[in-house]
Amino acid sequence: MDWKSESPELWSFLESLDHGEKLSGTVAAIERFGVFVALDDGPRHPLFPGAGFITIPELSWRHIDAPEDVVQVGQRVSCEFLQFDTYNAEARLSLCALQPDPLRAFAERIGVGQVIHGTVDKVLPFGAFVSLGEGVVGLVPFGGASGRPATERPEDFAAGEEIVVVITGIDLPRRRVSLSRAEGTRYPSAAPSV
Repeated sequence: MDWKSESPELWSFLESLDHGEKLSGTVAAIERFGVFVALDDGPRHPLFPGAGFITIPELSWRHIDAPEDVVQVGQRVSCEFLQFDTYNAEARLSLCALQPDPLRAFAERIGVGQVIHGTVDKVLPFGAFVSLGEGVVGLVPFGGASGRPATERPEDFAAGEEIVVVITGIDLPRRRVSLSRAEGTRYPSAAPSV
């Protein structure tokens, strides 16, 4: 569809938005792939329930199972404008951009090599996800790195188990925390997860 000629008012509005601009609106519809937002300023979208759209990763810094874990239809939201999606003629928005990033705060307090307590969230064939508190989750991988044999096995972990881990890496751009399991008795002074 040629949005520029079919809906010139919408196109003009979306072109006027600046990256980082704060927009407000109402959650108009929730789909498994994201959330439509009817924006307070600007025209209605001719096809979609709202001219704003929030993808699942932009709803929350923490892992969610469904968009309804964060928003409900009819809820008022304030979002940051990310970009103009010219294909769908919609404003791509971020709800979490206006909230403090728990991983950044974690990285300011906790460094590589630090030993802390965590709780095993999920065990998958490639590794165990461990909750470190405040919405931060790290991964203890089961595969060996750089040709070294694997040191951890899936059967050594159980969901809900409290364990002591060592922070082996924090990658802020990729939003990843790498962990290895520590022997709890060797680290009685491990920092508690927060």
